[in-house]
Amino acid sequence: MIKLGIIFGGKSEEHEVSILSAASVVEAIAGTKYEPVPIGINREGRWFSIDESMAGLETLDDSRVKTLIPRGDGDSRRARDPGSLLAPLDFAFPVLHGPYGEDGKIQGLFEMLNLPYAGCGVTASAVAMDKIFTRELWLRAGLPVCRHTTLRRRVHDANPSGERGRVERELGYPVFVKPANLGSSVGIGKAWNAKEMETAIEEAFLYDDRLILEECVDCRELEIGVLGNEDSDVSAVGEIVPKAEFYDYDSKYRGGAKLLIPADISSETAAKIAALARRAYAALNAEGFARVDFLLDRRSGAVLLNELNTIPGFTAYSMFPLLWREAGVPYEVLIERIIGLGYERHHAKNNRESNNAQRRR
Repeated sequence: MIKLGIIFGGKSEEHEVSILSAASVVEAIAGTKYEPVPIGINREGRWFSIDESMAGLETLDDSRVKTLIPRGDGDSRRARDPGSLLAPLDFAFPVLHGPYGEDGKIQGLFEMLNLPYAGCGVTASAVAMDKIFTRELWLRAGLPVCRHTTLRRRVHDANPSGERGRVERELGYPVFVKPANLGSSVGIGKAWNAKEMETAIEEAFLYDDRLILEECVDCRELEIGVLGNEDSDVSAVGEIVPKAEFYDYDSKYRGGAKLLIPADISSETAAKIAALARRAYAALNAEGFARVDFLLDRRSGAVLLNELNTIPGFTAYSMFPLLWREAGVPYEVLIERIIGLGYERHHAKNNRESNNAQRRR
């Protein structure tokens, strides 16, 4: 039986959401050729072997979300060395959303241990997590993105009014303010005037020293899944219809949004999104799987790239699995394909290293 480590939790703001994703994966592979080995990381960064049942853990209101992974210094005696937990595994399946899991850090650990794993590699994970770097690479690849600018804490703090004035001139109002490195819409604000922008900037700087500020496009929010290494397949296109003014954290995880799958768009628009998703995926050298998010301008019909999520929400009811289910790929098969792609990349890398070693002899 293949020992499949599901690594979840972590130090990011998306800790609790990660637990729900892990529970879905554990339940889906139970009784298959894979033996699930749940490994939790608490908010302090300590690693634990999880022995408690995760069956039926589907909502953030479940009491187990706060108790499943030991927390605080009082539980340090139960903590395990990451190496000792990962060593017996045959394959690692990280469902760590946000920093310390989706940004290349844990992928680097897997690489050092020569452990095959699911999803993007170190570079693609790190770049995709950074909204500023992602936009720059997409622009260099000739891909469409909305107008935006950046703020650095040091520069902003030296001249706050001057920097805010620059943003006003470049983008106008309303404007979105986002931390450069974070997911699940944490720390994002929408500002309609100078006072609101000042507040939004202060809030976003709590999460990152670099911010991206974007023009507000009157748009529909569309998403598509991508699977593949050298070659990629795409899922159906879905639409997010938030009940709030924009797609914030509560909209994503507390029922504040409606998912429309497939999206009510023309076949031409769907084909354009699929083609752009493949190009965006390749431009970041993404592998394994990802969800690519788009903005569809209501007025002009322009399709704009927004983000690429290397470890999207992975509960059975999250957008990414639902998009693939619409495309004819059920949840259990989706996991199997992702594992297969991880092994494919791992074997290709080891073959290259083996061949290079032989040439040097």
